[in-house]
Amino acid sequence: MGEPKCKSCAFRGKYDKNPQSLLGRLWRWHANWCPGWRSYMRSLPAEERKAIAEGYKMEKYL
Repeated sequence: MGEPKCKSCAFRGKYDKNPQSLLGRLWRWHANWCPGWRSYMRSLPAEERKAIAEGYKMEKYL
C-alpha cells in the first residue's frame, strides 16, 4: 500500500474550498474513520498535527 496521499487529496481540497459542499462533507465524514488519514496524522510532527487537528476540529488528534 504505500504512504497515504492525504496531503494532496482532492476531496480534502474540496473541503478546504467549501466545507459545506457535498464532497467536502463526504471527506470530513470519511476522515473520521479513515485508516490512511489516521496514519497520515500520526506521521506528522506534533506541532503540524495539532495545527491540522485544530483547523479541522478533530479533537482526537490534539
